[in-house]
Amino acid sequence: MKGYGYTVVNASISGDTTGGGLRRLPRALEVHRPAIVIIELGGNDGLRGAPALTIRSNLANMIELSQEAGAEVILAGMIMPPNYGERYTNAFAEVYADLADDYDAALIPFFMKNVALDPGKMQPDQIHPNADGQPYLLDNVWSVLVELL
Repeated sequence: MKGYGYTVVNASISGDTTGGGLRRLPRALEVHRPAIVIIELGGNDGLRGAPALTIRSNLANMIELSQEAGAEVILAGMIMPPNYGERYTNAFAEVYADLADDYDAALIPFFMKNVALDPGKMQPDQIHPNADGQPYLLDNVWSVLVELL
């Protein structure tokens, strides 16, 4: 894309959690030896009510593993719906900004910006984006990714 000399490897699994991502990451780092790792996990943990401290620990371990492997890290932030309660939604949202600061990682403040609250860009479950939402997700990632290329 745009003449950059990178290959994109999508190592994601739909419905995965930070625990699953952490278990799979060492092998992916070994096989692909990425220059940049985009970590977009935690939303499924949050929807299941996983403790913010567990999510934070798993994401921190993924950032550490990626940086130890020589990769720059982009952390894609998520936000929980307000029906999870103010205490949980605040604790959840703080995980991403805090980790980005702690590990000097790039941050996409809210991966689903301009998508999550637009029913026309969401699948009927109102959790996952549809095809119309994809260009917005690309814009959200690209605005941070381009600085690392």
